[in-house]
Amino acid sequence: MIRKLLVANRGEIARRVFATCRALGIETVAVHSDADADAPFVAEADQAVRLPGNAPAETYLRIDLVLDAARRCGADAVHPGYGFLAENAEFATAVADAGLTWVGPPAKAIAAMGDKLAAKALLAEAGVPMLPTWTDPGQVTDFPVLVKASAGGGGRGMRVVRDAAGLTEAVAGARREAAAAFGDDTVFIERYVERGRHVEVQIFGDSLGTVVALGARDCSIQRRHQKIVEEAPGVLAGEVRERLHEAAVAAGRAVDYVGAGTVEFLLAPDGEIHFLEMNTRLQVEHPVTELTTGLDLVRLQLLVAEGGALPLAATPPATGHAIEVRLCAEDPAHGYRPATGTLHRFALPGVAAEFGPLTTPGVRLDSGVVDGSAVSIHYDSMLAKVIAWAPTRAEAARALARALARAELHGVATNRDLLVRVLRSPEFAAVDVDTGFLTGTPRSSSRSCPPPRCPWSHWPPRWRRPPLAGLPLRCWPACRRAGAMCPPSRRSSGSPARTARQSRPATGWTARAASPSGRCPPPTPPAPRPRRAAPARQRRPSRWSRRTRSGSCSMSTGCGGPTAYTGWDRRSSWTARRGR
Repeated sequence: MIRKLLVANRGEIARRVFATCRALGIETVAVHSDADADAPFVAEADQAVRLPGNAPAETYLRIDLVLDAARRCGADAVHPGYGFLAENAEFATAVADAGLTWVGPPAKAIAAMGDKLAAKALLAEAGVPMLPTWTDPGQVTDFPVLVKASAGGGGRGMRVVRDAAGLTEAVAGARREAAAAFGDDTVFIERYVERGRHVEVQIFGDSLGTVVALGARDCSIQRRHQKIVEEAPGVLAGEVRERLHEAAVAAGRAVDYVGAGTVEFLLAPDGEIHFLEMNTRLQVEHPVTELTTGLDLVRLQLLVAEGGALPLAATPPATGHAIEVRLCAEDPAHGYRPATGTLHRFALPGVAAEFGPLTTPGVRLDSGVVDGSAVSIHYDSMLAKVIAWAPTRAEAARALARALARAELHGVATNRDLLVRVLRSPEFAAVDVDTGFLTGTPRSSSRSCPPPRCPWSHWPPRWRRPPLAGLPLRCWPACRRAGAMCPPSRRSSGSPARTARQSRPATGWTARAASPSGRCPPPTPPAPRPRRAAPARQRRPSRWSRRTRSGSCSMSTGCGGPTAYTGWDRRSSWTARRGR
Protein backbone atom coordinates (compact mmCIF):
# COMPACT_ATOMS: atom_id res chain seq x y z
CA MET A 1 0.00 0.00 0.00
CA ILE A 2 1.47 3.35 -1.11
CA ARG A 3 1.39 5.96 1.66
CA LYS A 4 3.74 8.70 0.39
CA LEU A 5 4.57 9.21 -3.29
CA LEU A 6 7.47 11.20 -4.72
CA VAL A 7 6.98 12.55 -8.24
CA ALA A 8 10.32 12.78 -10.03
CA ASN A 9 9.11 15.43 -12.43
CA ARG A 10 7.83 18.98 -12.65
CA GLY A 11 5.13 21.22 -14.08
CA GLU A 12 1.82 19.97 -15.39
CA ILE A 13 2.40 16.22 -14.97
CA ALA A 14 3.43 16.65 -11.32
CA ARG A 15 0.20 18.57 -10.62
CA ARG A 16 -1.77 15.88 -12.46
CA VAL A 17 -0.36 13.08 -10.29
CA PHE A 18 -0.86 15.15 -7.12
CA ALA A 19 -4.55 15.62 -7.98
CA THR A 20 -5.18 11.85 -8.02
CA CYS A 21 -3.11 11.32 -4.88
CA ARG A 22 -5.20 13.87 -2.99
CA ALA A 23 -8.36 12.02 -4.01
CA LEU A 24 -6.86 8.73 -2.76
CA GLY A 25 -5.44 10.16 0.47
CA ILE A 26 -1.79 9.61 -0.53
CA GLU A 27 0.81 12.11 0.71
CA THR A 28 2.90 13.74 -2.01
CA VAL A 29 6.51 14.88 -2.32
CA ALA A 30 7.86 17.24 -4.98
CA VAL A 31 11.46 17.70 -6.05
CA HIS A 32 12.33 21.02 -7.63
CA SER A 33 15.23 22.97 -9.06
CA ASP A 34 16.09 26.52 -8.06
CA ALA A 35 14.24 27.85 -11.10
CA ASP A 36 11.06 26.01 -10.00
CA ALA A 37 11.13 27.07 -6.35
CA ASP A 38 7.98 29.19 -6.78
CA ALA A 39 6.23 26.91 -9.29
CA PRO A 40 2.62 25.83 -8.61
CA PHE A 41 3.46 22.12 -8.35
CA VAL A 42 5.84 22.82 -5.46
CA ALA A 43 3.16 24.67 -3.50
CA GLU A 44 0.62 21.88 -4.03
CA ALA A 45 2.84 19.07 -2.69
CA ASP A 46 2.74 18.07 0.97
CA GLN A 47 6.55 18.18 1.05
CA ALA A 48 9.15 19.63 -1.29
CA VAL A 49 12.86 18.85 -1.62
CA ARG A 50 15.29 21.20 -3.37
CA LEU A 51 17.62 19.90 -6.06
CA PRO A 52 20.45 22.48 -6.29
CA GLY A 53 20.87 23.98 -9.74
CA ASN A 54 18.72 24.82 -12.73
CA ALA A 55 19.68 22.69 -15.72
CA PRO A 56 17.97 19.29 -16.05
CA ALA A 57 21.34 17.50 -16.12
CA GLU A 58 22.14 18.72 -12.60
CA THR A 59 18.64 18.42 -11.11
CA TYR A 60 15.81 16.28 -12.50
CA LEU A 61 18.14 13.87 -14.32
CA ARG A 62 20.27 13.10 -11.25
CA ILE A 63 19.21 9.63 -10.07
CA ASP A 64 21.23 9.92 -6.87
CA LEU A 65 19.65 13.22 -5.86
CA VAL A 66 16.11 11.99 -6.51
CA LEU A 67 16.63 8.81 -4.47
CA ASP A 68 18.26 10.79 -1.67
CA ALA A 69 15.20 13.07 -1.60
CA ALA A 70 12.92 10.03 -1.35
CA ARG A 71 14.89 8.67 1.60
CA ARG A 72 14.99 12.02 3.41
CA CYS A 73 11.23 12.58 3.23
CA GLY A 74 10.22 8.96 3.87
CA ALA A 75 8.55 8.29 0.52
CA ASP A 76 7.76 4.67 -0.25
CA ALA A 77 7.00 5.05 -3.99
CA VAL A 78 8.26 7.02 -6.99
CA HIS A 79 6.24 8.17 -10.02
CA PRO A 80 8.42 9.30 -12.96
CA GLY A 81 5.77 11.23 -14.92
CA TYR A 82 6.86 11.61 -18.54
CA GLY A 83 10.15 12.93 -19.86
CA PHE A 84 13.34 13.20 -17.81
CA LEU A 85 13.88 9.74 -16.19
CA ALA A 86 10.51 8.22 -17.10
CA GLU A 87 11.97 5.81 -19.69
CA ASN A 88 15.31 5.20 -18.00
CA ALA A 89 15.74 1.53 -17.16
CA GLU A 90 18.66 2.32 -14.86
CA PHE A 91 16.42 4.63 -12.80
CA ALA A 92 13.68 1.99 -12.55
CA THR A 93 16.21 -0.55 -11.33
CA ALA A 94 17.69 1.88 -8.80
CA VAL A 95 14.24 2.66 -7.37
CA ALA A 96 13.47 -1.03 -6.92
CA ASP A 97 16.91 -1.71 -5.39
CA ALA A 98 16.28 1.07 -2.86
CA GLY A 99 13.22 -0.78 -1.62
CA LEU A 100 10.75 1.70 -3.13
CA THR A 101 7.71 1.00 -5.28
CA TRP A 102 8.23 1.92 -8.92
CA VAL A 103 5.05 3.29 -10.51
CA GLY A 104 5.80 2.20 -14.04
CA PRO A 105 6.63 -0.78 -16.24
CA PRO A 106 9.43 -3.22 -15.37
CA ALA A 107 12.96 -2.12 -16.11
CA LYS A 108 13.31 -5.06 -18.52
CA ALA A 109 10.42 -3.79 -20.66
CA ILE A 110 11.82 -0.24 -20.63
CA ALA A 111 15.22 -1.48 -21.80
CA ALA A 112 13.70 -3.69 -24.51
CA MET A 113 11.64 -0.83 -26.00
CA GLY A 114 14.31 1.83 -25.48
CA ASP A 115 16.45 0.46 -28.33
CA LYS A 116 14.27 0.92 -31.40
CA LEU A 117 16.23 -1.54 -33.54
CA ALA A 118 15.99 -4.27 -30.92
CA ALA A 119 12.33 -3.45 -30.32
CA LYS A 120 11.48 -3.76 -34.01
CA ALA A 121 13.19 -7.16 -34.21
CA LEU A 122 11.45 -8.40 -31.04
CA LEU A 123 7.96 -7.24 -32.03
CA ALA A 124 8.30 -8.43 -35.62
CA GLU A 125 8.57 -11.97 -34.20
CA ALA A 126 5.32 -11.31 -32.30
CA GLY A 127 3.52 -10.51 -35.55
CA VAL A 128 3.45 -6.70 -35.27
CA PRO A 129 3.58 -5.16 -38.81
CA MET A 130 6.81 -3.29 -39.59
CA LEU A 131 8.19 -0.95 -42.25
CA PRO A 132 11.22 -2.07 -44.31
CA THR A 133 14.29 -1.16 -42.24
CA TRP A 134 18.01 -0.87 -43.06
CA THR A 135 21.10 -0.19 -40.97
CA ASP A 136 23.55 0.08 -43.89
CA PRO A 137 22.97 3.11 -46.16
CA GLY A 138 24.48 1.19 -49.06
CA GLN A 139 21.59 -1.30 -48.99
CA VAL A 140 18.85 1.31 -49.45
CA THR A 141 17.27 1.18 -52.90
CA ASP A 142 13.73 2.42 -52.22
CA PHE A 143 13.16 6.16 -51.69
CA PRO A 144 11.98 8.28 -49.93
CA VAL A 145 13.32 7.08 -46.59
CA LEU A 146 13.46 8.39 -43.02
CA VAL A 147 16.68 8.36 -40.98
CA LYS A 148 15.95 7.89 -37.24
CA ALA A 149 17.96 7.66 -34.03
CA SER A 150 17.79 4.27 -32.36
CA ALA A 151 18.01 5.53 -28.77
CA GLY A 152 15.92 8.70 -28.98
CA GLY A 153 12.58 10.22 -29.75
CA GLY A 154 10.74 13.50 -30.02
CA GLY A 155 11.93 14.10 -33.57
CA ARG A 156 15.61 14.37 -32.62
CA GLY A 157 17.94 12.91 -35.21
CA MET A 158 15.23 12.44 -37.85
CA ARG A 159 15.88 13.24 -41.52
CA VAL A 160 13.70 12.70 -44.60
CA VAL A 161 15.77 11.71 -47.65
CA ARG A 162 14.22 11.60 -51.12
CA ASP A 163 17.16 10.45 -53.22
CA ALA A 164 20.43 8.56 -52.86
CA ALA A 165 22.52 11.71 -53.30
CA GLY A 166 21.57 13.14 -49.91
CA LEU A 167 21.52 9.94 -47.89
CA THR A 168 25.15 9.93 -46.74
CA GLU A 169 24.99 13.51 -45.48
CA ALA A 170 21.64 12.90 -43.74
CA VAL A 171 22.97 9.84 -41.92
CA ALA A 172 26.06 11.76 -40.77
CA GLY A 173 23.92 14.65 -39.50
CA ALA A 174 21.53 12.31 -37.72
CA ARG A 175 24.46 10.55 -36.02
CA ARG A 176 25.85 13.85 -34.72
CA GLU A 177 22.48 14.99 -33.38
CA ALA A 178 21.72 11.62 -31.79
CA ALA A 179 25.11 11.50 -30.10
CA ALA A 180 24.65 15.00 -28.67
CA ALA A 181 21.07 14.40 -27.50
CA PHE A 182 21.14 10.78 -26.30
CA GLY A 183 24.79 9.78 -26.03
CA ASP A 184 24.29 7.09 -28.68
CA ASP A 185 24.93 7.75 -32.38
CA THR A 186 23.23 4.57 -33.64
CA VAL A 187 20.74 5.32 -36.43
CA PHE A 188 18.65 3.25 -38.80
CA ILE A 189 16.73 3.88 -42.00
CA GLU A 190 13.15 2.98 -42.76
CA ARG A 191 10.79 3.61 -45.67
CA TYR A 192 9.07 6.99 -45.48
CA VAL A 193 5.29 6.95 -45.96
CA GLU A 194 3.92 10.05 -47.68
CA ARG A 195 0.75 11.48 -46.17
CA GLY A 196 0.74 8.98 -43.35
CA ARG A 197 -1.32 9.46 -40.19
CA HIS A 198 0.19 9.07 -36.73
CA VAL A 199 -2.14 6.89 -34.67
CA GLU A 200 -1.47 5.23 -31.34
CA VAL A 201 -3.12 2.81 -28.94
CA GLN A 202 -3.20 3.21 -25.17
CA ILE A 203 -2.53 -0.12 -23.47
CA PHE A 204 -2.56 -1.14 -19.83
CA GLY A 205 -1.18 -4.27 -18.21
CA ASP A 206 -1.08 -5.72 -14.71
CA SER A 207 1.16 -8.20 -12.90
CA LEU A 208 -1.37 -11.00 -13.49
CA GLY A 209 -0.70 -11.05 -17.24
CA THR A 210 -3.67 -9.00 -18.42
CA VAL A 211 -3.01 -6.52 -21.24
CA VAL A 212 -5.91 -4.38 -22.48
CA ALA A 213 -6.20 -1.77 -25.24
CA LEU A 214 -8.03 1.36 -24.06
CA GLY A 215 -8.67 2.84 -27.49
CA ALA A 216 -6.89 4.58 -30.36
CA ARG A 217 -5.81 8.21 -30.59
CA ASP A 218 -4.98 10.32 -33.66
CA CYS A 219 -1.90 12.53 -33.23
CA SER A 220 -1.23 13.37 -36.88
CA ILE A 221 -1.02 17.18 -36.57
CA GLN A 222 2.58 17.83 -35.66
CA ARG A 223 5.21 20.52 -36.00
CA ARG A 224 8.83 19.42 -36.28
CA HIS A 225 7.75 15.87 -35.38
CA GLN A 226 6.19 17.16 -32.14
CA LYS A 227 2.47 16.55 -31.55
CA ILE A 228 0.37 19.64 -30.94
CA VAL A 229 -3.20 18.31 -31.49
CA GLU A 230 -4.43 14.91 -30.28
CA GLU A 231 -7.89 13.38 -30.29
CA ALA A 232 -9.73 10.26 -29.19
CA PRO A 233 -11.21 8.13 -30.46
CA GLY A 234 -9.34 8.40 -33.74
CA VAL A 235 -11.57 8.62 -36.80
CA LEU A 236 -10.78 5.20 -38.25
CA ALA A 237 -12.51 2.41 -40.10
CA GLY A 238 -13.72 -0.37 -37.81
CA GLU A 239 -11.46 -2.97 -39.40
CA VAL A 240 -8.39 -0.72 -39.06
CA ARG A 241 -9.20 -0.04 -35.42
CA GLU A 242 -9.41 -3.75 -34.66
CA ARG A 243 -6.04 -4.42 -36.30
CA LEU A 244 -4.47 -1.59 -34.29
CA HIS A 245 -5.82 -2.95 -31.01
CA GLU A 246 -4.64 -6.48 -31.78
CA ALA A 247 -1.14 -5.34 -32.76
CA ALA A 248 -0.81 -3.14 -29.66
CA VAL A 249 -1.89 -5.91 -27.29
CA ALA A 250 0.52 -8.33 -29.00
CA ALA A 251 3.35 -5.83 -28.47
CA GLY A 252 2.50 -5.50 -24.78
CA ARG A 253 2.35 -9.24 -24.21
CA ALA A 254 5.67 -9.75 -26.02
CA VAL A 255 7.49 -7.81 -23.27
CA ASP A 256 5.24 -8.83 -20.30
CA TYR A 257 4.10 -5.26 -19.96
CA VAL A 258 2.79 -3.85 -16.66
CA GLY A 259 1.36 -0.35 -16.26
CA ALA A 260 0.47 2.38 -18.76
CA GLY A 261 2.07 2.31 -22.21
CA THR A 262 1.45 3.54 -25.73
CA VAL A 263 2.13 1.72 -28.99
CA GLU A 264 2.52 4.11 -31.90
CA PHE A 265 1.77 3.27 -35.53
CA LEU A 266 1.91 4.93 -38.92
CA LEU A 267 -1.32 4.54 -40.91
CA ALA A 268 -0.67 4.64 -44.66
CA PRO A 269 -3.24 6.06 -47.11
CA ASP A 270 -3.97 2.52 -48.32
CA GLY A 271 -5.02 1.44 -44.80
CA GLU A 272 -1.86 -0.49 -43.93
CA ILE A 273 -0.46 -0.01 -40.40
CA HIS A 274 3.22 0.00 -39.48
CA PHE A 275 4.82 -0.04 -36.02
CA LEU A 276 6.77 3.09 -35.05
CA GLU A 277 7.71 2.74 -31.38
CA MET A 278 6.42 1.90 -27.93
CA ASN A 279 6.48 4.53 -25.16
CA THR A 280 6.85 2.87 -21.76
CA ARG A 281 5.23 5.64 -19.74
CA LEU A 282 2.13 7.75 -19.35
CA GLN A 283 1.68 9.89 -22.46
CA VAL A 284 1.18 13.66 -22.54
CA GLU A 285 -2.12 13.14 -24.37
CA HIS A 286 -3.61 10.66 -21.86
CA PRO A 287 -6.50 13.06 -20.88
CA VAL A 288 -8.37 12.42 -24.15
CA THR A 289 -8.47 8.71 -23.32
CA GLU A 290 -9.58 9.47 -19.77
CA LEU A 291 -12.47 11.64 -20.94
CA THR A 292 -13.76 9.19 -23.54
CA THR A 293 -13.45 6.08 -21.33
CA GLY A 294 -14.24 7.56 -17.91
CA LEU A 295 -11.05 6.06 -16.43
CA ASP A 296 -8.40 7.73 -14.27
CA LEU A 297 -5.15 6.41 -15.75
CA VAL A 298 -2.99 7.69 -12.90
CA ARG A 299 -5.23 5.88 -10.44
CA LEU A 300 -4.86 2.69 -12.49
CA GLN A 301 -1.07 3.15 -12.43
CA LEU A 302 -1.07 3.30 -8.63
CA LEU A 303 -3.43 0.31 -8.42
CA VAL A 304 -1.23 -1.85 -10.66
CA ALA A 305 1.97 -0.71 -8.88
CA GLU A 306 0.49 -1.98 -5.60
CA GLY A 307 -0.05 -5.39 -7.21
CA GLY A 308 -3.76 -5.06 -7.91
CA ALA A 309 -5.63 -6.40 -10.92
CA LEU A 310 -7.08 -4.23 -13.66
CA PRO A 311 -10.81 -3.62 -13.18
CA LEU A 312 -11.50 -4.37 -16.85
CA ALA A 313 -10.61 -7.23 -19.20
CA ALA A 314 -11.59 -5.77 -22.58
CA THR A 315 -11.53 -2.47 -24.44
CA PRO A 316 -14.11 -0.12 -22.86
CA PRO A 317 -16.56 1.65 -25.18
CA ALA A 318 -15.78 5.26 -26.06
CA THR A 319 -18.26 7.94 -25.07
CA GLY A 320 -18.24 11.17 -27.06
CA HIS A 321 -15.14 12.74 -28.58
CA ALA A 322 -12.21 14.53 -26.93
CA ILE A 323 -9.62 16.84 -28.52
CA GLU A 324 -6.48 18.13 -26.80
CA VAL A 325 -4.07 20.89 -27.82
CA ARG A 326 -0.70 21.74 -26.36
CA LEU A 327 -0.46 25.43 -25.51
CA CYS A 328 3.21 26.36 -25.68
CA ALA A 329 5.28 29.47 -25.04
CA GLU A 330 6.49 29.97 -28.61
CA ASP A 331 6.99 33.08 -30.70
CA PRO A 332 5.16 32.84 -34.06
CA ALA A 333 6.99 35.88 -35.40
CA HIS A 334 10.34 34.06 -35.12
CA GLY A 335 9.60 30.58 -36.41
CA TYR A 336 7.92 29.38 -33.20
CA ARG A 337 11.08 29.55 -31.18
CA PRO A 338 10.57 28.94 -27.45
CA ALA A 339 9.64 32.15 -25.64
CA THR A 340 10.55 33.14 -22.10
CA GLY A 341 9.39 35.73 -19.62
CA THR A 342 6.78 36.25 -16.93
CA LEU A 343 3.25 35.10 -17.59
CA HIS A 344 1.37 38.07 -16.13
CA ARG A 345 -2.07 36.70 -16.95
CA PHE A 346 -3.19 33.13 -17.64
CA ALA A 347 -6.94 32.52 -17.68
CA LEU A 348 -9.25 30.38 -19.82
CA PRO A 349 -12.92 31.24 -19.32
CA GLY A 350 -15.40 28.40 -19.20
CA VAL A 351 -13.08 25.71 -17.82
CA ALA A 352 -15.22 23.04 -16.15
CA ALA A 353 -12.46 21.02 -14.44
CA GLU A 354 -8.72 20.90 -13.86
CA PHE A 355 -6.78 17.62 -13.85
CA GLY A 356 -9.97 15.64 -13.43
CA PRO A 357 -12.96 14.03 -15.14
CA LEU A 358 -15.87 15.87 -16.72
CA THR A 359 -19.41 14.82 -15.87
CA THR A 360 -20.90 16.94 -18.65
CA PRO A 361 -19.46 18.13 -21.97
CA GLY A 362 -17.02 20.97 -21.43
CA VAL A 363 -13.38 22.05 -21.28
CA ARG A 364 -10.68 20.62 -19.03
CA LEU A 365 -7.41 22.37 -18.23
CA ASP A 366 -4.16 20.64 -17.21
CA SER A 367 -1.65 23.46 -16.71
CA GLY A 368 1.74 23.86 -15.12
CA VAL A 369 1.49 27.64 -14.74
CA VAL A 370 -0.68 30.32 -13.12
CA ASP A 371 -0.70 34.12 -13.10
CA GLY A 372 2.81 35.36 -12.41
CA SER A 373 4.62 32.14 -13.33
CA ALA A 374 8.07 32.49 -14.86
CA VAL A 375 8.76 30.70 -18.15
CA SER A 376 12.48 29.90 -18.12
CA ILE A 377 14.94 28.72 -20.72
CA HIS A 378 15.76 25.49 -18.88
CA TYR A 379 12.70 23.34 -19.59
CA ASP A 380 10.05 22.45 -22.13
CA SER A 381 7.95 25.29 -23.53
CA MET A 382 4.56 23.67 -22.91
CA LEU A 383 2.42 25.81 -20.61
CA ALA A 384 -0.77 23.75 -20.50
CA LYS A 385 -2.97 21.18 -22.16
CA VAL A 386 -6.50 22.28 -23.02
CA ILE A 387 -8.99 19.48 -23.67
CA ALA A 388 -12.59 19.64 -24.85
CA TRP A 389 -15.06 16.76 -24.54
CA ALA A 390 -18.38 16.75 -26.39
CA PRO A 391 -20.85 14.29 -27.92
CA THR A 392 -19.40 14.81 -31.42
CA ARG A 393 -16.05 15.72 -32.92
CA ALA A 394 -17.36 18.93 -34.49
CA GLU A 395 -18.77 20.13 -31.16
CA ALA A 396 -15.53 19.37 -29.36
CA ALA A 397 -13.48 21.27 -31.95
CA ARG A 398 -15.81 24.26 -31.79
CA ALA A 399 -15.80 24.39 -27.98
CA LEU A 400 -12.01 24.07 -27.83
CA ALA A 401 -11.42 26.77 -30.45
CA ARG A 402 -13.76 29.14 -28.62
CA ALA A 403 -12.06 28.55 -25.27
CA LEU A 404 -8.64 29.23 -26.77
CA ALA A 405 -9.82 32.33 -28.62
CA ARG A 406 -11.20 33.81 -25.40
CA ALA A 407 -8.14 32.97 -23.32
CA GLU A 408 -6.28 35.79 -21.60
CA LEU A 409 -2.58 35.21 -22.16
CA HIS A 410 -0.31 38.14 -21.38
CA GLY A 411 3.42 38.46 -21.00
CA VAL A 412 4.66 35.56 -23.15
CA ALA A 413 4.03 34.80 -26.83
CA THR A 414 2.20 31.53 -27.47
CA ASN A 415 1.07 29.26 -30.30
CA ARG A 416 -2.60 29.90 -29.45
CA ASP A 417 -3.51 31.48 -32.81
CA LEU A 418 -2.05 28.55 -34.73
CA LEU A 419 -4.10 26.08 -32.68
CA VAL A 420 -7.31 28.02 -33.27
CA ARG A 421 -6.70 28.16 -37.01
CA VAL A 422 -6.09 24.40 -37.11
CA LEU A 423 -9.28 23.63 -35.19
CA ARG A 424 -11.36 25.91 -37.43
CA SER A 425 -9.82 24.83 -40.73
CA PRO A 426 -11.99 22.93 -43.24
CA GLU A 427 -9.29 20.25 -43.61
CA PHE A 428 -9.45 19.42 -39.90
CA ALA A 429 -13.24 19.32 -40.00
CA ALA A 430 -13.08 16.87 -42.91
CA VAL A 431 -10.40 14.73 -41.18
CA ASP A 432 -8.08 15.49 -44.09
CA VAL A 433 -5.01 15.38 -41.87
CA ASP A 434 -1.60 13.73 -41.89
CA THR A 435 1.84 14.29 -40.40
CA GLY A 436 2.57 16.92 -43.07
CA PHE A 437 -0.49 19.02 -42.22
CA LEU A 438 1.56 22.06 -41.15
CA THR A 439 4.39 21.77 -43.66
CA GLY A 440 2.49 23.47 -46.48
CA THR A 441 2.61 20.42 -48.73
CA PRO A 442 -0.54 20.36 -50.92
CA ARG A 443 -2.90 17.49 -50.16
CA SER A 444 -4.30 17.32 -53.67
CA SER A 445 -3.46 19.00 -56.94
CA SER A 446 -6.93 20.53 -57.19
CA ARG A 447 -6.24 22.68 -54.13
CA SER A 448 -2.71 23.67 -54.96
CA CYS A 449 -2.53 27.41 -55.66
CA PRO A 450 0.34 29.89 -55.97
CA PRO A 451 1.29 31.56 -52.71
CA PRO A 452 -0.76 34.75 -52.27
CA ARG A 453 0.65 38.22 -51.94
CA CYS A 454 0.72 40.00 -48.60
CA PRO A 455 -2.63 41.72 -47.96
CA TRP A 456 -0.77 44.67 -46.40
CA SER A 457 1.54 45.32 -49.36
CA HIS A 458 -0.34 48.52 -50.30
CA TRP A 459 0.46 50.17 -46.97
CA PRO A 460 3.08 52.96 -46.98
CA PRO A 461 6.60 51.79 -46.16
CA ARG A 462 6.60 53.65 -42.83
CA TRP A 463 3.95 51.23 -41.51
CA ARG A 464 5.87 48.10 -42.50
CA ARG A 465 7.53 47.41 -39.20
CA PRO A 466 7.35 44.52 -36.70
CA PRO A 467 4.12 44.41 -34.69
CA LEU A 468 4.10 45.11 -30.99
CA ALA A 469 5.00 42.22 -28.69
CA GLY A 470 2.13 39.91 -27.96
CA LEU A 471 -0.03 40.98 -30.91
CA PRO A 472 -0.88 38.49 -33.67
CA LEU A 473 0.71 38.77 -37.09
CA ARG A 474 -2.05 39.47 -39.59
CA CYS A 475 -0.09 38.27 -42.58
CA TRP A 476 -0.06 35.13 -44.66
CA PRO A 477 2.50 32.43 -43.84
CA ALA A 478 4.23 33.04 -47.16
CA CYS A 479 4.62 36.73 -46.29
CA ARG A 480 6.15 35.87 -42.93
CA ARG A 481 8.76 33.70 -44.59
CA ALA A 482 9.56 36.54 -47.00
CA GLY A 483 10.00 38.98 -44.14
CA ALA A 484 6.87 41.03 -44.78
CA MET A 485 5.64 42.98 -41.77
CA CYS A 486 2.25 44.20 -40.70
CA PRO A 487 0.88 47.58 -39.69
CA PRO A 488 0.69 48.25 -35.98
CA SER A 489 -2.68 47.95 -34.31
CA ARG A 490 -4.51 51.18 -33.54
CA ARG A 491 -5.13 49.74 -30.07
CA SER A 492 -1.50 49.03 -29.22
CA SER A 493 -1.93 49.72 -25.54
CA GLY A 494 -4.60 49.92 -22.93
CA SER A 495 -6.37 47.83 -20.34
CA PRO A 496 -5.82 44.07 -19.99
CA ALA A 497 -9.28 43.50 -21.42
CA ARG A 498 -8.38 45.52 -24.51
CA THR A 499 -5.10 43.66 -24.85
CA ALA A 500 -6.99 40.38 -24.64
CA ARG A 501 -9.25 41.49 -27.47
CA GLN A 502 -6.23 42.42 -29.55
CA SER A 503 -4.62 39.01 -29.07
CA ARG A 504 -7.66 37.08 -30.29
CA PRO A 505 -7.26 35.33 -33.63
CA ALA A 506 -8.07 37.22 -36.80
CA THR A 507 -11.48 36.81 -38.35
CA GLY A 508 -12.81 37.06 -41.89
CA TRP A 509 -10.47 36.96 -44.84
CA THR A 510 -7.38 37.58 -42.69
CA ALA A 511 -8.10 34.41 -40.71
CA ARG A 512 -8.58 32.37 -43.86
CA ALA A 513 -5.39 33.78 -45.29
CA ALA A 514 -3.49 32.57 -42.25
CA SER A 515 -4.94 29.06 -42.40
CA PRO A 516 -2.42 26.23 -42.08
CA SER A 517 -3.02 25.15 -45.66
CA GLY A 518 -2.14 28.55 -47.16
CA ARG A 519 -2.94 27.20 -50.62
CA CYS A 520 -5.89 29.12 -51.99
CA PRO A 521 -5.85 32.92 -51.77
CA PRO A 522 -8.77 34.58 -50.00
CA PRO A 523 -10.88 37.35 -51.53
CA THR A 524 -8.82 40.34 -52.63
CA PRO A 525 -8.66 42.94 -49.84
CA PRO A 526 -10.27 46.31 -50.55
CA ALA A 527 -8.19 48.86 -52.38
CA PRO A 528 -6.61 51.59 -50.24
CA ARG A 529 -8.70 54.70 -49.83
CA PRO A 530 -7.32 57.59 -51.95
CA ARG A 531 -5.84 60.52 -50.09
CA ARG A 532 -7.97 63.63 -49.91
CA ALA A 533 -6.60 66.65 -51.67
CA ALA A 534 -5.43 69.46 -49.43
CA PRO A 535 -7.87 72.41 -49.26
CA ALA A 536 -6.97 75.56 -51.06
CA ARG A 537 -6.84 77.58 -47.85
CA GLN A 538 -4.99 76.07 -44.95
CA ARG A 539 -6.49 76.30 -41.50
CA ARG A 540 -4.66 78.63 -39.16
CA PRO A 541 -2.20 76.58 -37.08
CA SER A 542 -2.68 76.39 -33.36
CA ARG A 543 -0.47 78.20 -30.91
CA TRP A 544 1.18 74.91 -30.06
CA SER A 545 2.52 74.33 -33.58
CA ARG A 546 3.24 77.82 -34.96
CA ARG A 547 6.59 78.42 -36.56
CA THR A 548 8.79 81.38 -35.68
CA ARG A 549 9.00 84.48 -37.88
CA SER A 550 12.35 83.37 -39.27
CA GLY A 551 10.66 80.29 -40.82
CA SER A 552 12.87 77.76 -39.10
CA CYS A 553 11.40 74.94 -37.04
CA SER A 554 11.47 75.70 -33.34
CA MET A 555 12.20 72.04 -32.46
CA SER A 556 15.85 71.36 -31.79
CA THR A 557 15.99 68.35 -34.09
CA GLY A 558 18.18 69.71 -36.83
CA CYS A 559 15.32 70.02 -39.32
CA GLY A 560 15.11 73.76 -39.92
CA GLY A 561 18.31 75.66 -39.31
CA PRO A 562 19.22 77.90 -36.39
CA THR A 563 16.54 78.96 -33.96
CA ALA A 564 16.37 80.66 -30.60
CA TYR A 565 13.91 78.20 -29.04
CA THR A 566 14.14 74.56 -28.03
CA GLY A 567 10.56 73.37 -28.49
CA TRP A 568 7.04 74.08 -29.59
CA ASP A 569 5.74 75.73 -26.48
CA ARG A 570 3.42 78.61 -25.66
CA ARG A 571 6.29 81.04 -25.31
CA SER A 572 7.64 80.39 -28.80
CA SER A 573 4.24 80.83 -30.45
CA TRP A 574 3.53 83.98 -28.40
CA THR A 575 6.85 85.57 -29.29
CA ALA A 576 6.22 84.71 -32.92
CA ARG A 577 2.92 86.60 -32.84
CA ARG A 578 4.55 89.58 -31.16
CA GLY A 579 7.26 89.65 -33.80
CA ARG A 580 10.12 88.90 -31.44
